[in-house]
Parts: sequence; structure tokens; C-alpha cells
Amino acid sequence: MTLLHWHYPTEILVGENASSQLVSVCQTSSIQRPLFVIDSSLANTQAIQSILTACEEASLTTDIFDSFEGNPTGEQVESGNTAFLEGKHDGIIAIGGGSSLDIGKAIALVAQQKQSLWEFEDIGDNWKQADSTLIAPVIALPTTAGTGSEVGRASVITDTQSQCKRIIFHPKMLPTHVILDPTLTVDLPAHLTAATGLDALSHNLEAYCSPSYHPMAEAIAIEGMRLIKLYLPIAYTDGTNLQARTQMLIASSMGATAFQKGLGAMHALAHTLGARYNLHHGLLNAVLMPYVLCANRHYLHEKMQRLSHYLELEKEGFDGVLEWVLGLRKQLHVPHSLSELGINNQEQEVIASQALKDAAASGNPIHLSQEQYQAVFNFALNGKLDL
Repeated sequence: MTLLHWHYPTEILVGENASSQLVSVCQTSSIQRPLFVIDSSLANTQAIQSILTACEEASLTTDIFDSFEGNPTGEQVESGNTAFLEGKHDGIIAIGGGSSLDIGKAIALVAQQKQSLWEFEDIGDNWKQADSTLIAPVIALPTTAGTGSEVGRASVITDTQSQCKRIIFHPKMLPTHVILDPTLTVDLPAHLTAATGLDALSHNLEAYCSPSYHPMAEAIAIEGMRLIKLYLPIAYTDGTNLQARTQMLIASSMGATAFQKGLGAMHALAHTLGARYNLHHGLLNAVLMPYVLCANRHYLHEKMQRLSHYLELEKEGFDGVLEWVLGLRKQLHVPHSLSELGINNQEQEVIASQALKDAAASGNPIHLSQEQYQAVFNFALNGKLDL
């Protein structure tokens, strides 16, 4: 398979066994002492061991940091900062799903700064407090096709004190190099292929639906959804299909590129529920997707008409898109309701309040009140669509 070399929005190397180029990329980035930030479940796999061996043979000094969860916390970022400083590292190589990439980028931003992590929350111009010369370069190798964090300028980190997720932002958090290697994703189980793939869909879909004017991002989003429609069912059924795995990695990066246009209520609720229940972010987005679509239905008629045509759906307009989403979820064996994930209604008012305050809420097609967020949550909890 021919390697593709892209520079949008950062330098991206795409193709089978592209990870074999990592040493060369480190040398290009002047990284001699990288800290590997890797999901603990991946650290001992043959693929990762081969990467580490290649780095050692090239006389790179490496350490591994893997002490973090699927929803990384502020305390875990602090532990990573300590590992970075004690090892005298000069760069981050983040390998894994969104958690690895997010915490890797957060460590790169904060480890050498005087300020604490939360001082760089994406509010106003907080990011300008950072000394940009102290931000370490990041090379990202995603092993899931979901978050697209490899092309993002932010990290989502859980604040355990307030039980909410906070978005940490700086333009230079964007990895300098991204390696999209489908061979790193073939061992992903089918249920995680589904959850991460629908996370990629949620990014493209919410970006497309956002009322912000950004035609470039909107164009990326609709093509990302077309790729997901074609290739997610294949990757789910046959995880060894490298073409499907490659196209899903591309669609995932497209989603995170597109959502600079905005996200919405889907992510506002998923962030809130993920922080409180420590559930998989992509799975939450997958469950919430049709309920949030219905909440925005009256705004979306024209956009759904165009989308249904572009995706060549059997039915036109909003109903066609909703029918496709529901059918895809069913095909991928995704739960229909939040209650199936072990969520109950005991904290519904708090959940609605936090979702309303979440940074993603501002990109929703219409402004939803706390009462409306609570209603959407209850529809999703009970598996009832508000048609």
C-alpha cells in the first residue's frame, strides 16, 4: 500500500505499516528522549514492542507512562508530568485511543509550565498564559478510529473534584506529526470498533449540524460521514480488512478536523455522563445520537435533506438520516438506551445542569434550556424517541 503524506491540519502519514517511520519522524522533530504515553493494554503487544525496539536500536532514550484510565483525570496528568520531568524527556509519543492521546497532549502542554492544568481550561484566552516554548512536541499514533484527538488542539480531562470534564486548550497542543497505521487497529474488538466508529460519526455529524459558518469544515464532515457509512460496517464485521481500517482512521481525523466548527448537546451530555459514570465516551455518543437529533429536528430539515442525498440514503430528509442512524446502531449491536449502560435518573437535574454549562453546548443548533436537557436525557434513558 502506497504511503500518503498529508499536511492538513498537521503533518499526517497514512498507510499500512506507516508506524515503521516513527524513528525518522522523531529525528525530524529533534526528539531524542521521548516519553511513550500508551494504553496499559497495549504496552506489551507485539506491535508496540516492535516500535520500542526500533527506537532503542536508533539510540533513542525511552520510558513508558501508562498509569491512566479511559477517562483520564487531572491527578493522572500530574503523574505524567512527574514522569516527563524525572526522565528529562524532550517529546511525547502518544499511542492508543483518545485517552492516551488526550493525556499525552496535556502532559506535553503542562509538564514544564509554572501554571497548573486547570489554568489552561478552554475559557477566554487562558491558553495565552502558557510559555509556548516549553510545550513539548507530540507525535500521535491512534489505535482506534474514534476521537480524532491526533488532529486536535485540546484534551478532555476529568476534574474528579467537581465530577465534570474540562477541555484544556492550546494551539500548540496539536501534534506535530500523526501516523495513521491501520495495522495498529486490527486487534480492536468489534464492540470497541463500533463505539469508536460511532464516536467519529458523532463528531462529523455534530460539526455538520452546528450553525457556525465554516464551509470547509462542513464539507469535511459530510465526506467523513460517507466514509463511515461505507467502511464502519466492514471494519466491525472483519477487523482485519486494512482498507476499511484505513478509511475509518481517515474519517476519524476528519471528524476532529471538522468539529472546530462546533459540537453540540450530544457531547455536552456525553462529557457529563462520562465524568459521573466513567463510561466510554464513544459509546455514550452512540446511544445519545438519535435523541439529540430529534431535539434539534426543526432546525435541521434543510441540512438533513442535503445529507440524505449525499449519503444516498433510501429515504430523504431528516427521517432518512434518523432511520440510517438507528439502523447502523442496531447493526453494530449498540444499546438503544442509557439505562442499558447502568445509568439511572437519580441525578437527572445535576446532569442537565452540567450539560448546559459544558463547552460543547454552545455549538448546538438551538439553545437548549436545562429543562430541555433533562427531557433529552430522560428520552435517552428510557429509549423513547421524541418524534
